[in-house]
Amino acid sequence: MTSAFTLRLGRRSDIRDIAVMSRCLIEVGLRGWSWHPTRVARALNGRDCSVVVADVGQRLAGFAIAEFGDSSAHLSLLAVQPAQQRRGIGVAMIDWLIESALTAGITQIKVEMRANNFAARSFYEALGFSHNGEVRGYYQNIETAVRMQRTIGRVTAVEK
Repeated sequence: MTSAFTLRLGRRSDIRDIAVMSRCLIEVGLRGWSWHPTRVARALNGRDCSVVVADVGQRLAGFAIAEFGDSSAHLSLLAVQPAQQRRGIGVAMIDWLIESALTAGITQIKVEMRANNFAARSFYEALGFSHNGEVRGYYQNIETAVRMQRTIGRVTAVEK
């Protein structure tokens, strides 16, 4: 049985949980803490950022942070608690961000992940993202990142 989840915009009360999830699920093995509570708060309060969270019951099950530019968005972070993975939460958060990006007139979403994170690569490929290069030392001059991107747009009645 899958747990129902709800999506909503991030709130100040989510900052610590988001930061801890980032540290434990994304930044594990790296030196320091890049997405500490202060940085998450800046993203949450930023005019060009969107922070979406997923709740299962009263608990934070996942989050995504995207920064919006003029024509592209950068997905900075996305994480789902391991016990809640493969239930559609990550896909729903990406869909939310795509709708937000389209509303803002953005036509492309970019993301990086560790080169050895094959699960993330498969996840993004299944959502239509394509490989767009690698950056050696992207993560603290230690690990290589894989860059992926996806062009987005609305289908109009004429195109159908």
